[in-house]
Amino acid sequence: MLIRHDKLTEISTAILKAAGAPEKNARLVSEHLVEANLKGHDSHGVGMVSSYVRSILAGHVKVDRDAELINDAGAVLSYDGGAGFGRVVGMQAIETGIDRARQHGVCVVALGNASHLGRIGVFGERCSDEGLISMHYVNVVGHDPMVVAYGGRDARFVTNPFCCTVPRDDGNHVVLDMATTTVAAGKVRVAMMKGVDVPDESLVDKNGNPTNDPNAMWKEGGAMRPFGKHKGYGLMVMCELLGGALGGLYTMQPANPRLGNTINNMLSVIVDPSAVGDREAFNQEVTSMIDYIYESEPADGVKSVLIPGDPERESKRRLLEEGIEVDDNSWEDFLAAGGKAGLTSQDLDLLTSG
Repeated sequence: MLIRHDKLTEISTAILKAAGAPEKNARLVSEHLVEANLKGHDSHGVGMVSSYVRSILAGHVKVDRDAELINDAGAVLSYDGGAGFGRVVGMQAIETGIDRARQHGVCVVALGNASHLGRIGVFGERCSDEGLISMHYVNVVGHDPMVVAYGGRDARFVTNPFCCTVPRDDGNHVVLDMATTTVAAGKVRVAMMKGVDVPDESLVDKNGNPTNDPNAMWKEGGAMRPFGKHKGYGLMVMCELLGGALGGLYTMQPANPRLGNTINNMLSVIVDPSAVGDREAFNQEVTSMIDYIYESEPADGVKSVLIPGDPERESKRRLLEEGIEVDDNSWEDFLAAGGKAGLTSQDLDLLTSG
């Protein structure tokens, strides 16, 4: 079905509020999820509401928690997310990091123990909106691993995102935001809901054999694979060590708890280009290089060569007009989350009507 982004935000907000979240936080989180849908990343969109509701009701997500500053070394900040909503505690940490980067030229922000941060690009885009470069190393813990090491058969990691952003004065920032697996876990979930295969090189079954069937991971004990063989795997390890061991003191190694929730740790490096050198010269060089990239002759079957961030901007422009497509299974799961949160069928009918 097609649904407008504002309507989807209202329904999600009502569900999270019914589950116990303060209205402000419920709305912030819902806007965060719907923004992911708008930018073409349904894996991090409202399909996550069901998981959020389960975690809230189980007491794993602290719906009113703010980020707690636990170490302040000027240009280095450490925060404990306290299992608060990732969108809430994550942006609180990043906002302070932005202020410090303006003071010192650079700020390193360590955030540990945040509930699911969602699409990491949001935090990078916030930095770039302030004219700052950012890099974000993230690991995923709190539940059993879902990704094999390169050359391995049994799971050792989750999806461990990496994000890097470069600001542009026109707002069309360069935004590299990706899982270090071939596809994100949520995209495997979406494929299962839609009844379609995942791309080649995405999954292995429980015996370590390649498969395209998303059920092999979610229902049959299979796992995801790092992208790019040893190269993606290497970046995955670095996200685990920098985001987890340094950013949050919490990696996937088995001595740490696995309660069945999703916890993210993130190490962010925020840089003011003006502190490095001539800001105008930097902007000009970035623009000239991007123009050079855009002038590339497209390969057969390719409309035009893009930069990181372009597909998301185009998706948002289109879906703001057309509405967001939610498959039937995901929609039913979404509404079922509302029931579990305490909304009646009449409440849900009222929310979804019109």
